[in-house]
Amino acid sequence: MKLTLSAIALAAMLASGVQAQTMTYPVARKVEQTDAYHGTSVADPYRWLEDDNSAETKAWVVKQNEVTDKFLEAMPQRLPARRIYTGLYNFERFGIPFEEGGRYFWSRNDGLQQQNVYYWAKSLKDTPVVALDPNAMSKDGTVALSGVVPSRDGKLLAYGIAGAGSDWQSWRVRDLATGQDLADKIEWVKFSNATWTADGKGFFYARYDAPKEGEKLTGANYFQKLYYHRLGTPQSEDLLVTENREDKEWGFGAQVSDDGELLIISIWKSAGSKNGLMVLPLPKGAYAGGKPQPIALGFDAQYTPVNVIGGKLIVKTDKGAPRGKLVAIDLKNPAQANWETLVAEGPDAMTAASAVGGRYLLSYLHDAATLVRVHGADGKRLSEVALPGIGTAGGFGGRWNSKETFFSYTSLTTPAEIHRYDVATGQIEPFKKPKTAFDTEEFETRREFVTSKDGTRFPIFIAAKKGLKFDGSNPTLLYGYGGFDISITPAYGVTSATWLKMGGVYVIASIRGGGEYGSAWHEAGTKLRKQNVFDDFIAAGEWLVKNKVASPATLAINGGSNGGLLVGAVTNQRPDLFAAAVPQVGVMDMLRYQNFTIGWAWATDFGTSKDSPEMFKALYAYSPLHNIRSGAKYPAVLITTGDHDDRVVPAHSFKYAATLQAADTGPAPKLIRIETNAGHGAGKPTSKIIEERSDILAFIANTMKLEVK
Repeated sequence: MKLTLSAIALAAMLASGVQAQTMTYPVARKVEQTDAYHGTSVADPYRWLEDDNSAETKAWVVKQNEVTDKFLEAMPQRLPARRIYTGLYNFERFGIPFEEGGRYFWSRNDGLQQQNVYYWAKSLKDTPVVALDPNAMSKDGTVALSGVVPSRDGKLLAYGIAGAGSDWQSWRVRDLATGQDLADKIEWVKFSNATWTADGKGFFYARYDAPKEGEKLTGANYFQKLYYHRLGTPQSEDLLVTENREDKEWGFGAQVSDDGELLIISIWKSAGSKNGLMVLPLPKGAYAGGKPQPIALGFDAQYTPVNVIGGKLIVKTDKGAPRGKLVAIDLKNPAQANWETLVAEGPDAMTAASAVGGRYLLSYLHDAATLVRVHGADGKRLSEVALPGIGTAGGFGGRWNSKETFFSYTSLTTPAEIHRYDVATGQIEPFKKPKTAFDTEEFETRREFVTSKDGTRFPIFIAAKKGLKFDGSNPTLLYGYGGFDISITPAYGVTSATWLKMGGVYVIASIRGGGEYGSAWHEAGTKLRKQNVFDDFIAAGEWLVKNKVASPATLAINGGSNGGLLVGAVTNQRPDLFAAAVPQVGVMDMLRYQNFTIGWAWATDFGTSKDSPEMFKALYAYSPLHNIRSGAKYPAVLITTGDHDDRVVPAHSFKYAATLQAADTGPAPKLIRIETNAGHGAGKPTSKIIEERSDILAFIANTMKLEVK
């Protein structure tokens, strides 16, 4: 099971580039559509592809999939890649356990189940009981759990389900003693979880009004409202907790404090990290109405609630501290001038904080690898959690009076392990360690540092087989994201493992736009500075070539969503640097993205074409759809999207594919793979994951003329 590339084939590729069969693509009709942006006219000839309900668009999708399926089916690498991927995917996987009301809850997948199954048990040594099995909810596995929240006594389970990859959720309540659902049914929930009142009589959740006919998957989502649902009553009688009729962009997240006496409401206005904060008393653990009290509504920083103790709200924030700090807010006197710093900002970015067992467990990133430090109730640093190595750790949930917590640990070559942590003693013991067909001892990961165009230094992580010779001939896959304060850190995935197993080199780049070094690092890759993200990614590719990890003939790039934008922009700017490019569910039309579903919320990272002439100019300069360079020789491109993607609507990929296919960009294939009954990614069934991602790897291997055995 190894990719091989002969010296003769490599020499030929270096001399003439990747050659492919002459492709005949479905003809996409062009329309006379022009829009004016600050005095500049911009053509949009494939505007009709934005209507995913039209017969013409549906016919175009069918024809595109026919062309793509024919190409993929003919690749000799397809079946071997799928076989390897399936073998590596087929291992028992567990979610991070948590305890509530004397019951432990966790998810499990036996290997190839379409969806994870949720279990509970009285103790970790007891035989677990199935709480929820979404595999029984649909024949094709496209119904997925979107949230699971037990009541405080552990007897009831509120759970959300989503179908065909959509962000829309329906919520139900299950009685764990009987295994039956109550009559309660909540609809039109999106971007929301649930949180129970301590009395167990109901829960809080956020929802939108029902969408208009035909706009369920494309209509803009505004005016979210926070409600309280009392068990046994219809949704029409749910109590409105709060809304903002003056600002359509407000959205709400809520959590009930450990003592049950306070509802903490986080208000978001975008997909960025800045938010507002309000609180509402819950006398005797019950919802009694009232108006929430504002704590911070300037939307000038991140405010993440961590704990409520002694009349003080403990918050993780980057207000005046780009790398994060922990503060205590007196709820009787919450003015910011009175905030007390518990844990000051340090040299590393604080990425998460939890309050467990009378301790604060603070997660940091040190050059994109996790460190977890333990602090006392007074903020004093006590110790550090001894992680297994340089990688990524997450979890550490629980309550202030919990004695234990659980966390996962992973690296590029280590599948996610689940560990139990004794808060008082610091002792760590394994809960579950996966057994896979991937031999971690055969591979190694190293961290290197790359200098970008403007002198900025950032880390990349390179995983490869031990002892591999770096002479420029190695098939290499470079992954990136670069946005929305999301940190890209070393973590195991079946896609990367399959590529490594096939003999390739897998690389991730922790570029600007993410949260690896705090809020300043994130902001350095936003709006008018978004080009920094692309410059970083290009610099990573150039470093790999210069250091003979790969060559332009053996280097491929991949990213999804904002990472799909990254791949599309970089492919336009440096088509000579890569052999293949795979943008997945990408944001490709930077002039109109804000018009669909939740796209408007991304403006904090991107800005919009309406903001100013300067902002329009910047967006227009890198928008993947608008910068396809006819006459330039492009790498092979495989675009992927889902017909039910209501986050980054498929029109982005549709218009980008039509434009790319119509341009003169050389003989390498320019294909689009459109998954049916699939969305942005969350909840995608196992079978679709295996098929899509093994096709991506096979496409890259085929582009490089690599033999997969």
